[in-house]
Amino acid sequence: METTISTQSKSKAQRFISELLLKAGVRVNGPNSWDIQVHNEGFYGRLISQGSLGLGESYMDGWWSAEKLDQFFYRILDAKLYQYVKPSFQNIMLGLRSYFQNQQSRTRSKKVAIQHYDLGNEFYATLLDPYNQYTCAYFKDTDDLDLAQEQKLELICRKLKISEGDRVLDIGCGWGGFAKYAAEHYGCSVDGITISESQYDYAREYCKNLPVTIRRMDYRDLSDQYDKILVCGMIEHVGYKNYRRLLEIVFRNLKDKGLFLLHTIGGNTSLTYADPWITKYIFPNSLIPSAKQLTSAFEGLLTIEDWHNFGLYYVPTLKAWFQNFSKNWSQFKDQYGDRFYRMFKYYLLSSAGAFQARELQLWQIVLSKGWEENYLTIRE
Repeated sequence: METTISTQSKSKAQRFISELLLKAGVRVNGPNSWDIQVHNEGFYGRLISQGSLGLGESYMDGWWSAEKLDQFFYRILDAKLYQYVKPSFQNIMLGLRSYFQNQQSRTRSKKVAIQHYDLGNEFYATLLDPYNQYTCAYFKDTDDLDLAQEQKLELICRKLKISEGDRVLDIGCGWGGFAKYAAEHYGCSVDGITISESQYDYAREYCKNLPVTIRRMDYRDLSDQYDKILVCGMIEHVGYKNYRRLLEIVFRNLKDKGLFLLHTIGGNTSLTYADPWITKYIFPNSLIPSAKQLTSAFEGLLTIEDWHNFGLYYVPTLKAWFQNFSKNWSQFKDQYGDRFYRMFKYYLLSSAGAFQARELQLWQIVLSKGWEENYLTIRE
């Protein structure tokens, strides 16, 4: 009797998932490159009980595959299949924790640096461009990642109207790419801060002999004055309970008539917690802000001068990273293992699908503190 019930339950789960995927034009074991190939029948029940966490972990375990993983995710997200699925236990628990706790406190904020950004400078050097940019490139009139990342850095400098003698702050400076580019090309001095030990060590050496100072510190400890401030790919690790505090710190450290540029992934709706799989395996305690959450943080402090969305450029950025990752994987296979490979592939290509489906955006927002002239938008 138990076997019969179990078989019926599995059959029902398989039918539900198969019919749901068909709404997005995805067939189980179908012939198209975006179709899902199921290698373990336990996949269906795992997906229903664990949601996105079960989807990601079962992929890491080899229970299913898709020839073009990014296109599989593009189709299921474009069809908004998540609307047909009840929140999993993991989602509910993440929601409760994010409500009652500050998931991006000083202590918790360090977890992402240890788990993700400290994977190894050699690993990221093979993944990224020469400036080690781990944020969206600007693929205007090019399909070359290196050039697109230089164009992104140039765009930031021009939007901030950086000039020789400016004192610039880069909050979340990564491996020092922006600091090096701005100091070399614009003659400014740059202070960069990071909480990652690996990034700190690399950035100090990378920017040696330039007017660049790299500090390992939390943004909450900032107390100085700057002409221009940049936050690029860092606010995603700040959390909704801390957006206002970050902006207050930017306001206090920005000189009158100064400019601030925020480069961030953006979400279409306001959330208080991230996807369970991303939270567990890629970016612990992360959260993608919405426009509403950001404007509430800006309110009464800074003036919005420009809001630029080029989220579709994240698709070629992520695909280029995956190509580099695959090309150089043999160097790291023994160190990280096959399950890590499937995890990182899933992360990069599922993200590409999300940007293609316009579920995620990329915003560059320029704000000012008493800017005294009309701000002319810059796109190249």
